[in-house]
This record gives sequence, structure tokens and C-alpha cells, in this order.
Amino acid sequence: MVHTHFTSIPLIDVAGLYAESLAERQRVADELGRAAREVGFLQITGHGISRDLREGLIHQARSFFARPLDEKMRFYIGQSSNHSGYVPEGEEQFAGGSKDLKEAYDVNYDYTEAPQVYPLLGPTQWPDSADFKREVSTYYRAALALGDTLFRGFALALGLAEDTFAGITRQPTSQLRMIHYPLDPDPVADRPGIGAHTDYECFTILLPTAEGLQVLNGDGQWIDVPLVEDAFVINIGDMLEVLSNGHFVATSHRVRKVSEERFAFPLFCACDYPTRIAPIAGLPPRGERVYEPVSCGDHLFAQTAQTFRYLRERLEDGSLQLPDGAAGLSSFGQGRREVTA
Repeated sequence: MVHTHFTSIPLIDVAGLYAESLAERQRVADELGRAAREVGFLQITGHGISRDLREGLIHQARSFFARPLDEKMRFYIGQSSNHSGYVPEGEEQFAGGSKDLKEAYDVNYDYTEAPQVYPLLGPTQWPDSADFKREVSTYYRAALALGDTLFRGFALALGLAEDTFAGITRQPTSQLRMIHYPLDPDPVADRPGIGAHTDYECFTILLPTAEGLQVLNGDGQWIDVPLVEDAFVINIGDMLEVLSNGHFVATSHRVRKVSEERFAFPLFCACDYPTRIAPIAGLPPRGERVYEPVSCGDHLFAQTAQTFRYLRERLEDGSLQLPDGAAGLSSFGQGRREVTA
């Protein structure tokens, strides 16, 4: 696993992933692969998600987060059955103990009838707004479809069959987060919007409204991710690093103290809950690291349970237990090196 001394984030037009020609799809996939190997981050255009869908999502977020706190807490994530709903400031705490200057609303794949009983699957807890549910659901489905296209591209980039990931992404634990970073009026405080971390899932599709995101390069320098019109930010997560046997890298990132109000909408693209996450057969290792297999859902749940206050409290009082063999926070990518160094 090697991070380079990159100083910028690759920008790739992925329209060719929709082409009939395999050669054209492979050409774009090769670009994705270079970015995933060398940086772990990229930006994409040509994705096909309309401006109207994006603006509808942003409008619903602005409307919801403008509500008084007591109204938002009616939909507190701690009272949901599948870890969905409102996340107040300070609820999350990553490795190192930092608390984030942000609030969020988490939306899962809305399983009104869950395929099986798993902690992260079930009906989403929606606020009392039909417009919110309609517009956010529509965006979610469009972004999830883009995720399927990127899964095919990443498979080609690894020299695998294009449909390699199709059989394990049918009922995914993929979550959309609607995040609000308020402007901190304190000119002295330097509390980050969100602390340094790697994402748990395969990859993330991020729609931001302002700059603030930073990525850690191989020299230990924080590189700013610019705001590019009509582009999504894509980053590799823990699980795709494992599946690729270290060829793709999960890169630490953070949101620095914001200089303006900022919204961000990451869709964390994951596999089906029971999927065994291990290096794909036939992929030689990249680097010396040996990856221990983990369950997709168990890994997600364990990381989530160690991050959210309401779940940590249940761990402490014994009403909740981590899955067997659960990894600690920041167990992959650069995050693993920072924690174990």
C-alpha cells in the first residue's frame, strides 16, 4: 500500500463508462485505477446526475437544518431501528477523541421489509416532510446507480470481469449522509469540521457545496480538494482497499475549520451485509500488508458503534456487543498507520 507525494486531485470524465465500446470503458477505468492506486481520491464529471436532483437535495437539507434543535431531535438517530435520522453536533467521535463541528441527517436504503434482520438494515426514519422523503430518495437512487457504474469501472481497473461486484451489491448497506457544517463565528477556535479518518465502505460519492475538504498525501501534507462545478468527489474506503489486496488505497481526509457555511452529501457505497471482505482471488498483494477477512456488515456496525455516542453508551452498559473480531477505529489505510505508529 503506497501513497504518493501527490499535490492535486485527479479530475476524470467518466462518461465513457456508459459507452457501448469495452475499449472506451476500459480507457476510463484505467484512469480510475491510477487515481485509486496513487491518491485514493479523485473528482469525476460526466456522471449523468442532473443539476435539478442535486439542487433538490441541497434545498431539503437547508430547510431541515434551519429548524430549531428541539424539532430536529424529534428524529434523533438513537431512536431509529436502522441507524438513520438526525445526528446532533458532538454525537460522533473518531479515533483520537476529536469531536466534530457538524450536524447530519443519515439516510439508508429504505428497506420497508428488510431482507434479513441486521443492525443497519430496515426502514429509514424520515422527518415529517413528504418533499424531503421524495427528493432525498430520488437523489439516493440516482447516486446509488452511479455507484454501480463505478463498481464496474473499478473492477475493470483491477483487471477483473466488469460484473465482479454485481453479485455482492444487491441489497447494500450504503448510507447517504446529509451534513451541515455551520460557520463558527469564533475566529480563534480551530476545531475541525470533521476529524481525520478513512471511510469504512468501498468508496464514497461526495457532493460538496463549498471547499474545506483536505486529503493526506504520502509526505504527510494536507492537500486541499478544490470545488469543481458539476463534479463529485470520489474516495476509496477501507473495504475496497481490502478487496483490491492493497492496490487501491483508503486515504485519510478531514474537513478543516470552515470559513463559510458548508453542506456535504457523501453516499458511502458498500456491499451486502453478509459479504466476506477479503482480497479477491488472483490479485497479488501490493505491499507487505496481509489483510484479515471481515464481514462487511459487521465491520460497518463495529466502526459505527465505536463512533456514535448513543451506541457507545449501549456498549458500556452491556446492552450492545461488538461482533466477534471487531477492528478498532482507523484500522485501514493511513488511519491504521497513524493509530499504530
